[in-house]
Amino acid sequence: MKILFAASEAVPFCKTGGLADVAGSLPQALAKAGNEVEVIVPLYQCVMDKWKEQLTFVCHIEVPLGWRRIYCGLFSLEREGVTWYFVDNEYYFKRAALYGHYDDGERFGFFSRAIVALLPSLAFMPEVIHCNDWQTALVPVYLKDECVRWSAVRSIKTVFTIHNIEYQGRYGKETLEDLFGLAPGWFADGTIAMDGDVNMLKGALMVCDAITAVSPTYAQELRQPFFAHGLESVLQRNAGKLYGVLNGLDMARYDPTTDKGITANFGGAPVKSGKGAVQEDTITAGKAKNKEHLQQEMGLDVNPGVPVIGIISRLVSHKGLDLVCSVFDQIMDLNCQFVVLGSGDWNYERFFEEKLGFYKGRMALYRGYNESLAMDIYAGADLLLMPSRSEPCGLAQMMAMRYATVPIVRETGGLKDTVHPYEAWCGAGNGFTFADYNSNDMLYVIRQAVDLYYNNPTAFQGLRTSGMAEDFSWKRSAEAYNDIYRTICS
Repeated sequence: MKILFAASEAVPFCKTGGLADVAGSLPQALAKAGNEVEVIVPLYQCVMDKWKEQLTFVCHIEVPLGWRRIYCGLFSLEREGVTWYFVDNEYYFKRAALYGHYDDGERFGFFSRAIVALLPSLAFMPEVIHCNDWQTALVPVYLKDECVRWSAVRSIKTVFTIHNIEYQGRYGKETLEDLFGLAPGWFADGTIAMDGDVNMLKGALMVCDAITAVSPTYAQELRQPFFAHGLESVLQRNAGKLYGVLNGLDMARYDPTTDKGITANFGGAPVKSGKGAVQEDTITAGKAKNKEHLQQEMGLDVNPGVPVIGIISRLVSHKGLDLVCSVFDQIMDLNCQFVVLGSGDWNYERFFEEKLGFYKGRMALYRGYNESLAMDIYAGADLLLMPSRSEPCGLAQMMAMRYATVPIVRETGGLKDTVHPYEAWCGAGNGFTFADYNSNDMLYVIRQAVDLYYNNPTAFQGLRTSGMAEDFSWKRSAEAYNDIYRTICS
């Protein structure tokens, strides 16, 4: 099939979160499955700075947007069997940060409109346009708007993936015509209207041919008010076209046996027996070396016998930081070390900064995001804590298991779909889980994990090897998306 994948960020070109990992890996998996795949993203300054010499100019057009006609350039490059396109407009995209600007609605309205306007300039006319999050939410709307005038696009089907429904692209009613160039009827019939505002995400959900969420559990949760951020009725109404497809990992890129970014490589090829256990000969020694490096790097006491618990996260409420803060001293009473990597709300940053003085040598904090340090935590920590109130998919728990770090998670979204609780009676599972959003329940399973680390190292090693044996490759996800594409195109 001919597939155009539209996203606002993608590795290795530009990244702020998990969407970039998806957009950087899924298209390659779709191409390997036999599809013709093109990806289109904005030409940010960071892309131009690093990739300028590899870009090829394709064309330029004028994009109609409201009362304006705006310059739009198109550049391309070929990479791993996929054609990448970059939408150029320096006024909108030549900025230091990808998001967080006063005119983000206008910027990504332009991006969505440009994608549709540029279709004749691409190598092929796609059968499916796969859109991601609110930044591309107007693409299905613009396609429907153009169908009455442009017969060539009438057969194009659209898939829209919700990565995080918290961000919806909500703007005042006046933006409908002025910024986005859409007729009043789109608002009057409720397609793009919500509580008196334009809601770009709602527009996509209403008119696209298939909606996907990034895990099966998240797809079910989105029908509930607690998770849907006001859009539960829309998703209930469109439940017949809602699918849950679990995100994956680039298993070749994130491979502890070959990763040059970690201190010591470890692991091995899966042994062909039953479910498939991972060779254990280098795991213990490799984890020990990475742990020592992490402790030295973060100013922790170098102690190979104490469990290191890591958090790699945005420090915001829906990541479950309230639970951590409320019982933090009890966690530290368990004779463990604690490492936090992330930034976000001031109150959480201040909390962890204040705790540094109480637990010198046992706790470390890095404010911000550092990919190299994140990999050191995945490779060197013993446990990774993810107590999220909501988590559409989550990649950190997959990364942790890939690097033999045992996850402790709340059962929500993709965390529930990927982490299976330890069962002492038979040794099954690949981590520790708790169901209720409750600090005592979280503390209970942390105690379980630390106790297992100290008192049953064989069982703890079994959890490590079980996690490493999990198949989180994009091949499985690509097959699921192919089924969806075939369904909507049949």
